[in-house]
Amino acid sequence: MTTEIENSPEQSSEFEREPVPERARLGFKSFVGMYAGEHAAGTELMIGPLFVAAGVSAFDVFFGLLLGNALAVLSWVFLTAPIATRVRLTLYYQLEKICGRKLVTLYNLANGVMFCFLAGAMITVSATAVGVWFHFPMPGLNDLLPNSFGWVVAVFAVGVMISVVAAYGYRMVSHIANIAAPWMVLVFLAFGLIGLGQFLRETGTHITSAGDFLTLCSTVIWKGGEPLPGQIKFTFWHVMFFAWFCNMAMHIGMSDLSIFRFAKKSWHGIASATGMYVGHFMAWLSASILYALQLHRCSANTDVLPGPMAFGAAGFAGLVCVIVAGWTTANPTIYRAGLAFQAIIPRVSRVKVTLATGLLATLAGMFPAVAMKLLGFVALYGMLLMPMGAIIFVDFWLFKKFRLTPFYAEENGISFNWAAGLTWFLTLGFCAFLVLKGGVQIFFVSLPGWFAAAILYIVLSKVTQRRKPQATL
Repeated sequence: MTTEIENSPEQSSEFEREPVPERARLGFKSFVGMYAGEHAAGTELMIGPLFVAAGVSAFDVFFGLLLGNALAVLSWVFLTAPIATRVRLTLYYQLEKICGRKLVTLYNLANGVMFCFLAGAMITVSATAVGVWFHFPMPGLNDLLPNSFGWVVAVFAVGVMISVVAAYGYRMVSHIANIAAPWMVLVFLAFGLIGLGQFLRETGTHITSAGDFLTLCSTVIWKGGEPLPGQIKFTFWHVMFFAWFCNMAMHIGMSDLSIFRFAKKSWHGIASATGMYVGHFMAWLSASILYALQLHRCSANTDVLPGPMAFGAAGFAGLVCVIVAGWTTANPTIYRAGLAFQAIIPRVSRVKVTLATGLLATLAGMFPAVAMKLLGFVALYGMLLMPMGAIIFVDFWLFKKFRLTPFYAEENGISFNWAAGLTWFLTLGFCAFLVLKGGVQIFFVSLPGWFAAAILYIVLSKVTQRRKPQATL
């Protein structure tokens, strides 16, 4: 299905505070391109190498990604899309009806800031390709601060370009992704094939059977063993839960209500599979191969720089792919963050808010700490926003069965739903306790946290809805 792209961002209506009307709904193709473009993206060239740095084995990475990505797709299909296509509101406006304006303002602030840091990591990735052209110093694996003026200028230039596209709205974001995604997918595939070919030449290995291929993978590429200094050792369970929960904020956390509210049918959630298996499977493995090749050639060269790795594999096409891949990923991320901030200040136009959001993400991208610690960051991000996803799920599917009032804040004219607020705070406290005192790694706390949030919200709502609340401003 083709969609008409507006001539300017100000002409685009994003239906921030009303259901998406039938005339504005999009077909399956729009979501295929968007998810493929967003998840076969620049950050895949960061995450894939970090698996190698974490000492993962071939078996753990292959089967962990197969299962974890399947669980992620099922989460979009059965949790996010059905609510999105029935209610057709942005995440932020739907939460306002449930939680009240004061509580959702706090949530939107946290959500928007986290999206900005995530988009900043994507801008960081694109800037590493610019560094290959202009030969300025770039950050290393354990760098936290910008290390050259050239790096700051490159991040700023890339960030401004990305922010302008995001300001045009979802239709433009989807249009750009549909154009770029097919080409990027082929380049990511080329990265893996070229890397494998170079491994075969440099190790003198010949692949004549599947057993030969598995031997190469397990003894040279994903060797297992100890992680690099400063990295956490990854097992099958780390890989599976990371693949499932790296986008937890979007599916279980319900942020993609804002995306799938445009879908004609709820089954369009299956489009997320293009992102998971093209991006979070093939692209991660291809990027892993490039980084393993870099370590094979020089074990002391531990820098995770997508630009140089891509250039070494595919030359100029590799550099362009890194820039465009970071762009197509940051576009919908900044778009989501702009919606979060615009919900806080609805009198300011979405376009102006999105541009300001893009500048904040650009500032974050100048600091390489987020990109270099991306595995832990996305786990933290999902954990922080996960409780509100459980609240939305319970409010939509279970409240009437428990004789509770959905959209409680709107129905009663309150600005702070204490049942929702306490659920969020107590769930985060429970997860923090598991990490800090229980010795549970952050990759594993969000699943029990979601069930804790769902139960808490039902129990606390039973208590708070017994009496009619006083309306607040």
